[in-house]
Amino acid sequence: MSVDAEKASLPRDQEPGASALSQTRSRASATRHLAKAGSHDGYSADDHDEDERSRRGDGGEGEAHSAEEEAKGPFEVGWDGGDDDPSCPRSFSKARKWLITIIVSHVSLCVTCASSIYTGTYARMEAEFHNSRIVSVLGLSTFVLGIAFGPMFLSPLSEFYGRRPIYLIAWTTYLIFLIPQAVAKNVATVIVFRFLDGFTGSAFLALSGGTVGDLFARNPILLQRKARNLRKETGDDRWLAPMEKPQCSVTRAVGRSLLRPFQLLFFEPMCLNLCLFSAILLGILYLFFGAFPLVFGTNHGFNAWQVGMSFTGILVGMILGTMTDPLWHRIRSRLVAKLEAETGVQGASEPEFRLPPAIMGSFLVPAGIFMFGWSTFPWIHWVVPIIGSCIFALGNVLLFTGIFTFLVDAYPLYAASALAANAFVRCLFAAAFPLFGVQMYEKLGYQWASSLLAFLTVAMLPFPYVFFRYGKRIRGKSRYAKS
Repeated sequence: MSVDAEKASLPRDQEPGASALSQTRSRASATRHLAKAGSHDGYSADDHDEDERSRRGDGGEGEAHSAEEEAKGPFEVGWDGGDDDPSCPRSFSKARKWLITIIVSHVSLCVTCASSIYTGTYARMEAEFHNSRIVSVLGLSTFVLGIAFGPMFLSPLSEFYGRRPIYLIAWTTYLIFLIPQAVAKNVATVIVFRFLDGFTGSAFLALSGGTVGDLFARNPILLQRKARNLRKETGDDRWLAPMEKPQCSVTRAVGRSLLRPFQLLFFEPMCLNLCLFSAILLGILYLFFGAFPLVFGTNHGFNAWQVGMSFTGILVGMILGTMTDPLWHRIRSRLVAKLEAETGVQGASEPEFRLPPAIMGSFLVPAGIFMFGWSTFPWIHWVVPIIGSCIFALGNVLLFTGIFTFLVDAYPLYAASALAANAFVRCLFAAAFPLFGVQMYEKLGYQWASSLLAFLTVAMLPFPYVFFRYGKRIRGKSRYAKS
């Protein structure tokens, strides 16, 4: 692992001299390369600027004073040769990188499936525990609530202790919490441990993106371990990783993680409206987990596995939405090229260029829900509402893609908080909607219940276009957004 040595100098109590300074430099270069704490990239040294050097003076006494300042300052640890360092995750083989990516993706998929596959147990639970349907649905809602609250605590902890220990503890407890659910003697046990399972399982949903990013971007925790080893080897406490610079405590980091997403929701209209839109979409999706068995079981006499197959339309819609990504990439490239021609700035771009898929999706979602709702008559073939659900899912993917990427680009310094705010609101809606979904479909009827959901999405329809057209002006007045 490397040394990007900017300078090494004498301790304060040692008389400055050429031989001592040379000896110190030799010791630094014999151990590891180092970078001063002024480095901003984490891999190499950033020299002090010329103004700072001129203030210290050019010769004699100024050089001695400079040596003293450098001796008592911390050294920032970086990778030897950047990506070529064998301990750097970016130097891993492609096979190893993709194996890690597949593992974290697979576990994230397991957690996601665990949230919804539970809906297939309603009938057995009601027969065994003699509870109502609304009580059974609580298990779905509490799991999603766990997913909402977990990242608020686990994400900042991973910044201090690394992702690996969080993964190991979270996955172990996640598996353990499944056992009480399997052998539960009452519904309360199921509901409580569903929440705990969602809380621990959320670690993979919250951190897996960072893990994949470590394979292709920076990895501060490993540099922290390298710095710790250097301190042991050299006995010099000045070796510091970039993330070991003076920072807040774990408690304060967790508090900030809890506070900042709400600041964005309360003070940023773009963040609030787009979070509400995506929250309504996920709420409707989770509501469908209860509505589909009702609609297809009552109207078409579907049994359990046939009801499960009715969700194929949503699967196909999401796959189609993913396949449209090259189209939206091409559209964004044209917008970027047009802006470059207008401004003369190479690589010029705006966060609003991420919103075209969301604009298209905002039309597809209500269209799909209306089609689903008004084709839920017994005399209409069952494939028609499934096609409607496919269109809804297609619009869902386009909206989520546009909203997520826009939030990251519009709030670059607070991207994690913006996404955390979005995830929190989405999970709240996903937890709440199933609690009234079945009753709403039974009281209003399948057609008007679906129409009510569609009208909610129609009310949110203008926002992606409004932010595409006027987002730059809105960002100019924002305290948090990129202006």
